[in-house]
Amino acid sequence: MTPLDMEERIVRYGDLQPCKTAFIDAHTPGSDQKENFTIIGGGVSESPDQHVHISIPHGFNIGAAGQPPKCRNSLHVHRTAEVFFVLKGRWRFFWGRWGDAGEVVLEPGDIFNIPTGIFRGFENIGTDYGMIMAILGGDDAGGGVIWAPQVIEDAKDHGLILSETGKLYDSKKGQTLPDGVKPMPLLTDEQLKAIPEPTTADVVPNYVARYLDLVALADRQPAKVIGADAKLRDKPGFEVDFITRASARDTPSGHAYPAVLMPVTGHWKVVWDGGAATLAPGDTMSVPENLDYAVTPSMTGEAALYRAVGTSDPAGLTWQP
Repeated sequence: MTPLDMEERIVRYGDLQPCKTAFIDAHTPGSDQKENFTIIGGGVSESPDQHVHISIPHGFNIGAAGQPPKCRNSLHVHRTAEVFFVLKGRWRFFWGRWGDAGEVVLEPGDIFNIPTGIFRGFENIGTDYGMIMAILGGDDAGGGVIWAPQVIEDAKDHGLILSETGKLYDSKKGQTLPDGVKPMPLLTDEQLKAIPEPTTADVVPNYVARYLDLVALADRQPAKVIGADAKLRDKPGFEVDFITRASARDTPSGHAYPAVLMPVTGHWKVVWDGGAATLAPGDTMSVPENLDYAVTPSMTGEAALYRAVGTSDPAGLTWQP
């Protein structure tokens, strides 16, 4: 591929276009300063205002959330995988019907493969604007978001109504549900009881990997982070590995499925037949299937990146309570 072709598959951090009306809690106090980014794929936004940077199907989605201190993302459920790693800031992730079944605090570089099919939320508990990068399973990201009933009720009190088709209507802009379209139904008590509520002890050892542990594991070869034989054993339709200066190699190789490179620290040079590019933390690069490439640090100092690669595994429910 030519440098021009590949440049269209790179999204620079400084070029990210946020959406502040992406979800039903966009007006709810405490959640009304969120910025949502859809980088690769359609994402799960409920707003037509959401900008998609790269629409090429990968078998998974890449997104991001940016939030100021004390800003919270409300409790919701996904039908497929939702993986986050911290790019900037300090974040608390919590889960359960009311968000009190368990929690974990993540620092820059830490990664969390949140169990599929449980209520989850997160908040920036740092002192500055924070950013987390997300990998969502499937090209359609599991068909959207399922909200906890109290989130839908709170949103209605602040002017936002979610239709049964998953589209937001804002009464502050004079919008109403079209004739014949009903609001999104609340989960029933029976449905709520069927949603698992694992404890912190259930989740953290099997679904969280710390940055410094991965740096140690990647001292000779890339550390397998998510996969059938990885540190976090799962098959969500993609695999994730972690590359450092010590495990980077300048010998080109490729994948049978699309890959995405996401630097955490340092600057990285990506070289392929016909071109090269340099990536910085916060940049995202899509590598097409069957393209041989090499990725190595381009400067001195600490350097690490996450790489997600599609697989043939279905992007379905993987959590086993």
